[in-house]
Amino acid sequence: MHHTIVKEQLSDYFKVSPDEVIVIDRLKGGMSNSNYIASIHHQLYTFRIPGKNAFVFVNRQLEQYILELIRPLQIDGNALIHMSVENGYKISRYMEGTPLMQLVPADYYEEVASLLHQLHDSTLECIYDYAPFERLANYEQLVHEVGLAHEATYYEIRDKFFSQKVRLQQVLKVLCHNDSQPSNFIDTGDKVVLVDWEFGGNNDYLYDIACYGNFDFNLALGLLPVYLDRNPTKDELERLYLWRTFQCLQWHNVALYKEAIGLSAELHLDFKQIATNYIIKANALFEGYLHL
Repeated sequence: MHHTIVKEQLSDYFKVSPDEVIVIDRLKGGMSNSNYIASIHHQLYTFRIPGKNAFVFVNRQLEQYILELIRPLQIDGNALIHMSVENGYKISRYMEGTPLMQLVPADYYEEVASLLHQLHDSTLECIYDYAPFERLANYEQLVHEVGLAHEATYYEIRDKFFSQKVRLQQVLKVLCHNDSQPSNFIDTGDKVVLVDWEFGGNNDYLYDIACYGNFDFNLALGLLPVYLDRNPTKDELERLYLWRTFQCLQWHNVALYKEAIGLSAELHLDFKQIATNYIIKANALFEGYLHL
């Protein structure tokens, strides 16, 4: 089915016969989208097919806007060729490279810090805010709409985190990626680029640093002093812990939703267990914040 979509969409865009489109492979990784490598006359492209109900989490008009906004920075490799805001199909230049998650993310602190500074210090004016608290409320509503109820353990840690809401909302915002985990940084051999800009928008720059700790929070702790070029203050460390706590609450809701719509079976991932693990992590991170 997906191979047919790739062939049809690429042949239509490039005005060639479907027989001239050769689907080579599906790229590894990614829990939300399916990405394929395809060849047309020996030229390689990647084609994205959004996952089931991805539209409830992603605004494609926003994504397209962000990609055009950051184009002068050349930090994403300027790979975008075409994207449909209606269905989220995206055609990009194929970039040879390896996600940092498949390498040693701690070896790339300098490159990642430099790239994030290009973004955060760019003074590009974005019309969109990431709006973490509004986003979390929307994600909670999605969970309720599919017939699930949050457990008491979720509200307990969420309410603890919300005790810092006013403080976090008052922080100066800059343009951020907002999903800058190691799997979204690609080492192309020439440089490191940052892909998947579906969640771009204004936010606390420390949110991006916290995202680098998606797999292991120690990576965020290691990146922070390199990014700052000094030891972090207590306030900066606290915000790092708090934003990573928030991210766990956010992805807990996403995992619950994916479980409810049947993606555990489709993707062979236990999203119910993933959701539970995020609550465990959120509690541990908040405790870490309290003991700084």
